[in-house]
Amino acid sequence: MPAHVHSLNVGDPEPNPAKLVAHTGIAKRPVESVVLRAPGPKRTGLGSGIEGDFIGDVRHHGGDQQAVYAFAREELDEWAERLGRELPDGMFGENLTTRDLHVDSGLIGEQWRVGEGVVLQVAGPRVPCATFQHQMGEPGWLRRFTEHGRTGAYLAVVTGGTVHTGDRIAVVARPAHDITLPLAFRAFMGHLDAAERVLAAECLPSDDADWLRGRLERRTADAPGE
Repeated sequence: MPAHVHSLNVGDPEPNPAKLVAHTGIAKRPVESVVLRAPGPKRTGLGSGIEGDFIGDVRHHGGDQQAVYAFAREELDEWAERLGRELPDGMFGENLTTRDLHVDSGLIGEQWRVGEGVVLQVAGPRVPCATFQHQMGEPGWLRRFTEHGRTGAYLAVVTGGTVHTGDRIAVVARPAHDITLPLAFRAFMGHLDAAERVLAAECLPSDDADWLRGRLERRTADAPGE
C-alpha cells in the first residue's frame, strides 16, 4: 500500500509534573483533519505547526524546525511488542502516525508531499526528554529509546494546508548528502565521528548546527592529548 497518514494527532494542555513548565501537550488524541502552517521561532512563535495542537515547553519544543513530529506506526507496533502493552496512535507525542513510510530512513532536508499540496521537510531527529519519560512510565525509558536510535522525524512546514487521515505521503526531493535521522541523532547524543560527518554535510538548520559545533569543539578541547 502507498505510504500514507495513518493517524493525525493533536494535544490539549495537561499538567506536566516532569518539568518546571506547567503544562504539556504530549498526550495526543486522533482527529480526522488538521491545518498545517509554519509556526515561527521557538518562544515567540505559535508553537506547533498544527492548528489546535498545544506545546508547553516552547523553549525546547516547537518552532519552525520542530513544527510537526512524525513517527511510524510500524515502530509503535514493535515497541508495543517489546513492552507488552498497547501503544495507541499519538502515544509518543507524534502529530503524524505514518504507515508504509520509512520515516527513519529520511535524510535531513528531504521533502515529503502530504495529500494534495502540503510539503514538509525533514529537519532533524527527536531528542527524548523528561516529559516523554513521564508519558511512557517505563523504567529506563530514555536510555532504551536512545539505544534503539530510531526517533522519528521533526518536520518543517514548507507549504501549509489541510491534511486528512488517509492522505498519501510521497518523498518528492532528496538532498545529495547521506545524513540520515539516526546518524544525526547519534551526533546529538555525543558521538564525535557522527557529529563531524553531520557538520561537514552542512545540512542542519543553523541553530542546530551552531549547537552541535559548539559541543564538538568543547568535547575536542577536553579530550586528553596524545
